Amino acid sequence: MAEEIEWWEFDSAEEFIEGVVGDVTFIIESALDARGQALVAFPGGNTPKPILEKLAQAPLRWKGVTIIPTDERLVPVSDPLSNVAMLAKIFLPKGARVLPLNSEAADYKLAGGAANARLSDLHWPPDLVWLGMGGDGHTASIFPGPDFEEAMNPAKGVRAIGVRPDPLPPEAPVDRVTLTVPAIVEARTTMLVINGAEKQQVLEQAIEEGKKSAYPVGRLIDALTVPVDIYCLNG
Repeated sequence: MAEEIEWWEFDSAEEFIEGVVGDVTFIIESALDARGQALVAFPGGNTPKPILEKLAQAPLRWKGVTIIPTDERLVPVSDPLSNVAMLAKIFLPKGARVLPLNSEAADYKLAGGAANARLSDLHWPPDLVWLGMGGDGHTASIFPGPDFEEAMNPAKGVRAIGVRPDPLPPEAPVDRVTLTVPAIVEARTTMLVINGAEKQQVLEQAIEEGKKSAYPVGRLIDALTVPVDIYCLNG
């Protein structure tokens, strides 16, 4: 189980956004002060988008920041489902480096290998991995399915793999690449940002079940060795 879990609950969307932005800004500033650079992994999706847009307004030395997606849908960057396209649109104008995980590989397993090779060039570990969670309890693109155990326990040193959720999520029925659980566990800090009472109930159950949970997020949190901050917008 994560050494410490701290919940931050918000009733107002504005306070929720400000709370997350304030903490992410502090983490990036601290990394820049300590090492002259910062490596962060950000999620895609609807919940983080307004938070990321607000974060981009922070007066940080963005030229020292490298941003990777926690996971990516294997679609062209012109596709609205592309996580890195959203991150690039928000942060490239600020001078940050935004590194894609997707590739033109023929299948998702090869795409995972290409993503893993790309990550090997980075100054690891990340200063922050910011995670979201789906209503089904998946986090990053760690879904139930044939690749779940490999995402949980990959070969040593593997930071990213290709995955095929089963069943495919109706809102984005495509293959993915994702950071593996060991790669996330290596991060200096982790946070989980969710929206709504239903997701909060799933998350609470997943945490209680721990490594025996059927929810990927429960297994991941159980594996963490650093404290995790959970931000929840009530509603």
